[in-house]
Parts: sequence; C-alpha cells; structure tokens
Amino acid sequence: MMKAIFYLLVIISMSSCSIIKSKYFKVSKSEIEDKVAGAWAAKMIGVMYGREMEFKALGKTYDDVIPWTPQLIEKALLEDDIYGQLSFMNSLVKHGDAATTYLLAQDFANASFPLCHANLQARKNIFDGLKPPFTGSPEYSMHADDIDFQIESDFIGFIHPAMSQEANAMADSIGRIMAYGDGLYGGMYVAAMHSLAYKENNVLKIVTQALHAIPAKSSYAQCIQDVIDCYKKDPNDWKKAWAFVQDKWAEHDICVPYHEFNIDAKLNGAYIVIGLLYGNNDLQKTMEIAIRCGQDTDCNSANAAAVLGIIDGYERIPLKFKSHLPSIADKNFLHTEYSYNKAVEETIKLIEKNIVAHGGSIKDNDYYIKIQKPAFKGQLEQSYPNKIMSHQIRMSDNNLWDLSGNWKEFVYGDGDPDLYKVAQSPNDTLTVDFEGSGISLLGSWNNDGGQADVYIDDIFVKRVDTYFREEAGKYDVNRAHIFHSMNLKPGKHRLRLVVADQKNEKSVGNKIYVERAVIYKDR
Repeated sequence: MMKAIFYLLVIISMSSCSIIKSKYFKVSKSEIEDKVAGAWAAKMIGVMYGREMEFKALGKTYDDVIPWTPQLIEKALLEDDIYGQLSFMNSLVKHGDAATTYLLAQDFANASFPLCHANLQARKNIFDGLKPPFTGSPEYSMHADDIDFQIESDFIGFIHPAMSQEANAMADSIGRIMAYGDGLYGGMYVAAMHSLAYKENNVLKIVTQALHAIPAKSSYAQCIQDVIDCYKKDPNDWKKAWAFVQDKWAEHDICVPYHEFNIDAKLNGAYIVIGLLYGNNDLQKTMEIAIRCGQDTDCNSANAAAVLGIIDGYERIPLKFKSHLPSIADKNFLHTEYSYNKAVEETIKLIEKNIVAHGGSIKDNDYYIKIQKPAFKGQLEQSYPNKIMSHQIRMSDNNLWDLSGNWKEFVYGDGDPDLYKVAQSPNDTLTVDFEGSGISLLGSWNNDGGQADVYIDDIFVKRVDTYFREEAGKYDVNRAHIFHSMNLKPGKHRLRLVVADQKNEKSVGNKIYVERAVIYKDR
C-alpha cells in the first residue's frame, strides 16, 4: 500500500541522519517570505519573457529581439507551466497527511485543463486504469524522457528550503506520475537547485551540487556536466556551450525523432543551466540566454528565473519586471483557485510543515532548518538506452502498408496537413513490415476511438484503447503514440493491427487513427 507522501519523507529523513551529519540553517521568517515571493514572481516573469519565442528556434539560437512590458506578467495567469504545478500543490494541501501519489495522480488526470506529451500520456494511462509508477514508465509511455516534470517541479524545491533530500524524495514520488529516467531526473535536478538556492547564492555551486541529486551515469547528469565543463573552460561565451550540447545531445529525441522540435528533458535542462551560469546572477541576462538557446524557451526561462528569484528574493527583482504584479496579485491562475498571493501563502505554510516534520523548528521569528546535502539513493534508470530512430513510414507511403477492410483517408488541416488512414469497423486490419529493434505507431486518440489487437511477428502483444475524452494527437510534434514496442531483437519484423469488436463504453465509434510508424534501431 502506498504511504502518504509526507509520512514517507519523514521516514527517509530519519534514515538519512545516520549517513549525513546534520547542521541547522537559521533564517528569518521575513527572509523566507521574501524568497518565496521572489520564486513565484520570477517564475511568472520567466515564463512570459520567453513565451513568444517558444519553439521558434529549433536546432539554432534565437537571435531576434526579446520584447518585454510590465503588463506581460498578467498573462502568466494563463500559463500551464504554472497552473499545472499549482494543481499538484493544491492536492498536497487538500489531502494533507493523507496525500499519496495515487491521489495526486487522480486529481491531475481529472483536472479540466488540457495537457501535452508526458502529461497527456499519463492522463491517458490513468484513464486506462494504470497507477503510478506505471503511468510514467517507458513500457507505457514514449514520453518518459520528456520535459514535463522538469517544467512543473519548481514547487517541490520551493517548499523544501535547504532540505534537498526531502525535495528529492517527493520528486521521486510525484514525478513518476508522468516520467521515468531522464524525465524524472530533470524534475529532481530542478527541485534540488531551488532547495539549495535558499542557502547558497553561488550559481556555479548550486548547479554543481544539484547534480548529486541524480545518478552521475545518467545522460541527464552527463549533459549538465558538459555545460559546467564548457563554462569552466570559457565563462564568457555561452554559444560555445550551446554548440557543444547541440552537437553531442540534440540529435536524438525519442518521442519526436523526426522533427527538429526537441522536448527532451536533458537538452532543455542544459539550456536552463547555460542561462544560469552565463547569466552571472543577472535576472534579465539569465532569462535572455536561456531563451536564445531555443526550443522550449518559456519553460527554460521560467525554471532558471525561479532559481534567481529564491537567491535574490522579491525585493531585489528589478522594478521593470515586477511593477505590474501587485495589481494582479489576487487574480487566480487559470484552472485554479490560487492567486500569486495565495501561492506564496500556501508555500510558506508547507515550508513550515516540512521544517518541523524533518527535524527543524520554528522559534519566534526564525526558522531552524536541518540542512541536507543532495544525495541520490536509487538505482540508475534509462528509458530507452541506446535507441535512436532508424526511419519512418508515413501513411502517404501507400506501397509500404497493407490495409484491409474499411479504411478512409483523413487530414485534420488547420496546420496539420499529414495524411491519416482511419479504420472504421471491427476486423479492419493494418500490416507493416519493418527492420529495426523498436517501433511506435503514431496517430490520434479521440472520443470515437476504438480498440485494436496488435501482433508482432504473429505473436499477440497487447490490446490498445484509443478512446480519449477529446481529440489528442493533431499536430506532428504532439502525435499520440497509440502503440510501441522498443525491445525487439534487431532484424526484420511485421506489425499487424486488427480492430476489435469491443470498444470503450464511453466511445462513440471503433475508429483507429494512424498517421505513421517510427522505426528505431540500436545505436
């Protein structure tokens, strides 16, 4: 039975004491309040500073003007980068000591807001009856290494000042709702940086020490270490670090390997660290560099900015970035009952709870926090070790697919010109031959999605259910992976899909939407 999250962290804390000698960090309540206010404000500033540039620079740096007006911060109230993690924090508050990863996952799945990539796959998996940690595992998700948990892990570090092991334990629990391997490590690393930033103001020390929160042999840690090494060799030219990371790490993304779009956690994590190191503790410069690295600019800028928000506190944030915040501080973020002021207030309450739960104390106007050094205690996880795309077979390659039954051609339009073939009826069959060691069948889920049995080399693998409460998989960089098998023996194989008679009771049809197959090989 899954333990309550806070209870679990207490146990971990007690066992940690015998390994790492504890010291206490004394900090005033007013200073913590300023740092928490700075963290959330900087998160809002960072996401809006990079919002307009999101995915406009793919595989290249962004070299155009980055606009800013103080009023832009108000649009942060609409951003999933913030309301997504506030939903998790709200679940912690709502369930209190009874909070479990299962309950958080249920709240997350049934929330009203739309999701993409790893978060979307996790929601689908939960609806299909899976529970964490399976909802984020590579067996059930081609998005295990995606950026999603990295984006929404800030609050875990926010509520654990100087308690990096507790932040790590919570991240290791919540993160498994949608992530595994590097996708999980990205969130653990970001949370560790925020935890450390309450006590440490040297950015190089923060990004270096936070690496102890994840396994050194993970590709995520190696990628971040490459950035640190580049910085030490030349602290004045961030583009050299960017080019090194681009050449070594950017080519192979698992979930969208056929496009320059890259949602991989470690690559975008490297951009966070490039911004922090070469930004020299300057908020605007830090955000600008993170943005100019390209890809998921608003997420990366926001993660980096929040580190400085904790270091500097709200009072030291330049007025040009925060001048409009007081006028919107009581307006709620979309899909939440949280305003900026309430987020700050609830974060402080959780901090106080965690301080006492993990060996610290509160006296008068001071906090006495038991300090923990980052320490990873688990086993190395790799989602798809040594897998890269070999080739893809699109539905427009008519001669490479064998379709029988009642398949119809379909194009979404509205920015998605790719050809789909859509099965209409039970027993409609699709067959494709391929050579490689893995395959993912991409298409869409929908409210008229049906079920199908999938065979590889005439051996039944699984039944897939493509029903979802809304259309998902419309755009080429956010296709639904309706089936995947990544541990095949290298060589020639045949995939066969047969539409089933049965369907989800909520579905209004038996349709199976297929747009392409991506074939993987061993590196």
